[in-house]
Amino acid sequence: MHTPDISAAKWRKSSYSGPNGGQCVELADLPHVIAVRDSKNRDHPALTFNRTTFTTLLRAL
Repeated sequence: MHTPDISAAKWRKSSYSGPNGGQCVELADLPHVIAVRDSKNRDHPALTFNRTTFTTLLRAL
């Protein structure tokens, strides 16, 4: 399995996230994947999804 390089990712939080941090997730839109990470644990590994899987996840939520 190939692990995508996310070192240059530009992360963003939801506009619904408060300014104090808290329990937020951040997303990065990369060429072939969407990366998701916990804003409190940025050094931990991010989850990556191909676009089809990420779209399916959002629709299911």
